[in-house]
Amino acid sequence: MTYETAKAAFADWGVDTEAALDRLKTIPISMHCWQGDDVVGFEQQTGTSGGGIQATGNHPGRARTPDELRADAEFAYSMIPGKHRFNLHAMYLDTDKTPDRDEIEFAHFAPWVDWARGLGIGLDFNPTFFAHAKADDNLTLSHPNAGIRDFWIEHGRRSRDIAAQMGATLGAPCVNNIWVPDGYKDTPVDRMSARRRLEASLDAMLEPPQDKVHMLDAVESKLFGIGVEACTVGSHEFYFGYASRKGTLLCLDMGHFHPTENIADKLSAVSLSVDEILLHVSRPMRWDSDHVILLNDDILQMAQELVSADLLGRTHIGLDFFDATISRTAAWVIGTRNMQKALLRALLMPLDQLKTAEDGLNFTTRLSVTEEFKDMPFGAVWDEFSKRAEVPNGQALIRELDRYQKSVSDRG
Repeated sequence: MTYETAKAAFADWGVDTEAALDRLKTIPISMHCWQGDDVVGFEQQTGTSGGGIQATGNHPGRARTPDELRADAEFAYSMIPGKHRFNLHAMYLDTDKTPDRDEIEFAHFAPWVDWARGLGIGLDFNPTFFAHAKADDNLTLSHPNAGIRDFWIEHGRRSRDIAAQMGATLGAPCVNNIWVPDGYKDTPVDRMSARRRLEASLDAMLEPPQDKVHMLDAVESKLFGIGVEACTVGSHEFYFGYASRKGTLLCLDMGHFHPTENIADKLSAVSLSVDEILLHVSRPMRWDSDHVILLNDDILQMAQELVSADLLGRTHIGLDFFDATISRTAAWVIGTRNMQKALLRALLMPLDQLKTAEDGLNFTTRLSVTEEFKDMPFGAVWDEFSKRAEVPNGQALIRELDRYQKSVSDRG
């Protein structure tokens, strides 16, 4: 089907495909660095990952240096329509001498900023509270030892400073997302003290305030992790309350809830209490397993909620998956494009008609329209979006993904 035919088909339903394409190209997606190297980073640290973080598989082509990771990301961007962002963890610094986490500075990430400026993209950032000897107890900001807490507080402060300088240099706010693996393998007798320590540490870390023009703080919850099955100190309830009181962004990670919970349902609920939301989009096949996202119901429902509830302007969309059993660059491309495809489908829904039916308690019309729309020619509109961005689709895309993978397979 041609785009013009698809355009007319959607127009019959009162949907303007040109408006949808114009909106979609303005939505940046933050592509995460850790898919490209299996969450290894470029430090010389010792310590376990903690919190259930593990990339499985040994597919050839893992990026081993910052230059290799940047080259891989550039290829991925060339296969993705639109202009996007790159999300760095603090352990991905680019420097000859590796400082400890409480000594990192903006200069250690300057090559990343220069690279991003050259591409015309923004950066996001994350302090790294895992894969370090001082995190091997699966306790960091809530650790009973004040010295260990102070170490991580300083790491968090420096990360915020770095993020603020990134945002100021690149002219776009840098989202600095805080996630800690803190918790207990077996049932604790004193959850309250741990949560009070975490709250106090966060308060200390978030001082002084940063200019929100340059940097935005976010806090991220988790249900549980390997080694912290009985209690996660930074639960959803903890961070929802904290973000509401302190004015930070609330990060909702699709893998950090019970498998029966729906992130789409949470978006409008939390948006009544927090100004902005950060999304970490992944596919939790078995809890937080972080598979590459598919164009499945979970993603489609989340995208539809973002559009229907008018939350796109208040939501920062980031990806969070890591799969070492497949081409890492292909994973980036497929996952990012699927997020875009879901947003496009949401933008092409006749939401005014559906809302009118719902407000009139006409649930039959709501059901029939949504079901009929599953047969609409979304693919032809996506093809047009890709064509205008001069990126390949279909077999041409697969050939490019295979070609690039062959070029990096000798990395081991």
